[in-house]
Amino acid sequence: MNPSPLLDIIDTPQDLRRLEKKQLPQVAAELREFLLDSVGKTGGHFASNLGAVELTVALHYVYDTPEDHLVWDVGHQSYPHKILTGRKNQMHTMRQYGGLAGFPKRSESEYDAFGVGHSSTSIGAALGMAVADKQLGNNRRSVAIIGDGAMTAGQAFEALNCAGDMDVDLLVILNDNEMSISPNVGALPKYLASNVVRDMHGLLSTIKAQSSKVLDKLPGAMELAQKVENKIKTLAGEAEHAKQSLSLFENFGFRYTGPVDGHNVENLVDVLKDLRGRKGPQLLHVITKKGNGYKFAENDPVKYHAVAKLPSEVPAPEVKPAAAKPTYTQVFGQWLCDQAAADEHLVAITPAMREGSGLVEFEQQFPDRYFDVGIAEQHAVTFAGGLACEGIKPVVAIYSTFLQRAYDQLVHDVALQNLPVLFAIDRAGIVGADGPTHAGLYDLSFLRCVPNMIIAAPSDENECRLLLSTCYQANSPSAVRYPRGTGTGATISDGLETVEIGKGIIRREGEKIVVIAFGSMVAPSLIAAENLNATVADMRFVKPIDEELIVRLARSHDYIVTAEENAEQGGAGSAVLEVLAKHGICKPVLLLGVEDKVTEHGDPKKLLDDLGLSAEAIEKRIAGWIKAV
Repeated sequence: MNPSPLLDIIDTPQDLRRLEKKQLPQVAAELREFLLDSVGKTGGHFASNLGAVELTVALHYVYDTPEDHLVWDVGHQSYPHKILTGRKNQMHTMRQYGGLAGFPKRSESEYDAFGVGHSSTSIGAALGMAVADKQLGNNRRSVAIIGDGAMTAGQAFEALNCAGDMDVDLLVILNDNEMSISPNVGALPKYLASNVVRDMHGLLSTIKAQSSKVLDKLPGAMELAQKVENKIKTLAGEAEHAKQSLSLFENFGFRYTGPVDGHNVENLVDVLKDLRGRKGPQLLHVITKKGNGYKFAENDPVKYHAVAKLPSEVPAPEVKPAAAKPTYTQVFGQWLCDQAAADEHLVAITPAMREGSGLVEFEQQFPDRYFDVGIAEQHAVTFAGGLACEGIKPVVAIYSTFLQRAYDQLVHDVALQNLPVLFAIDRAGIVGADGPTHAGLYDLSFLRCVPNMIIAAPSDENECRLLLSTCYQANSPSAVRYPRGTGTGATISDGLETVEIGKGIIRREGEKIVVIAFGSMVAPSLIAAENLNATVADMRFVKPIDEELIVRLARSHDYIVTAEENAEQGGAGSAVLEVLAKHGICKPVLLLGVEDKVTEHGDPKKLLDDLGLSAEAIEKRIAGWIKAV
């Protein structure tokens, strides 16, 4: 007879803590099944959440949440946490408009101690909470849960360096599954892997002590055993270095515990209870398997890092889909391979976003010219600067939202030295379900003020390829920013043609109204312009901007509208205003962009409509504005 379901009676961690420890494996099993069902229907981050089920159950069982602080790094592992903290019945709304966010969000729940979305912030945030509680006299505990991928970022080590020298109670849990989104790179993952065999000497001693009485009685057995022992000693000697290297964390001032099995929930509870009572900085090394409990995700954790919908256990017969429009990411990936074939000096750099940035084929074709630097955006940009100094042509493939993390390096290490580094900026504009932490709404604003920068915004797939080729050939820092998803279905050239830098083109001739559009806003502006009989200019470049075209259009039209999928403040529309002011042109101007507020998560079409940036909304806003002025 199956035991009665336990997850049904758990609405909060307080309910979980009323159970006996021996019931927790059942809770974990039911939680994993619930997760499979809910994410299978809604989509979302998947494999990483499956790997964190037992750890999440143990944490909420031992720690007095929400009084104690659990700070999840990135948030890819936070779904089990959400299920156990009163949001189980809302999981069907995950990442949908008006529903649960895909990451921890302070305004969503008191159990979400810190809002996240970018990696490697958990240790610093948890340290801040621990110090605050100490100063306020609160008897609370702070725990940072960070994956081994996120630990490759410099910010994590900056926080470790700070915390290890402070008299503060802090637990850092290193959830080691040998994966980020892609397989981890660099020296740290190798170091962590070596620690798993660090107890080889102890194992040898135990085997020898238990078997010596038997071996003494068997002819020739001792000689064979001696050979085996020598081999083990050789391995143990190699492992000794790993054992000594535990001082990496200990020299940071942390007391190291582990590694422990991250899927043995009862043992995790015992270990966490012990650590909760300890003083000072502690680090617990937990070994988990990404995708644990779902065979497809276990076998291919990269593919199942995030899913739209889960397949059935028995895959359906493969049906060749109809040809689909390529995404901008795919257009970039193909261009990169073509440009690399034409120029042996091209190299590509990614901060741990091989799949997301479209670099899989490039890595396969040009492995010696592909560099994944881990979750280290700052290093990626400075590394590119160093390459450029010596005549290499780096292309940094990076999301708009992640480029924010390397702004100082972009300014100081690339732009001020006028180094020819091309930034291929993916996910510019609204991104949909990932929400505000991943929306690329600020890059035009923060790039426009940087000297020596060229900034291009393609309006369709072919323009993307044209502008990538153009900016790559420029002997200065440059950026091509393009949105997530597919474009307009434009026919794409297979060549490496270029266009004139800083020159826009007219896409539609009209009267009285001119829409000066940038990038992704050209297509909806063209639709809106039909009923308005408006002129539409595709500016192509935000910097240098086509002053001559703007002045000519402004003088020949009565109403001027700018459209961009970027923050209104300091963006492309502001650049147009600066040109008009410079030339003393005073006419009504309407800026269409993202208002000064945090955007939500949800369907991109719905979000753009709410922001007034869909074709229908643009037409309605322009018509209403003209009546008002």
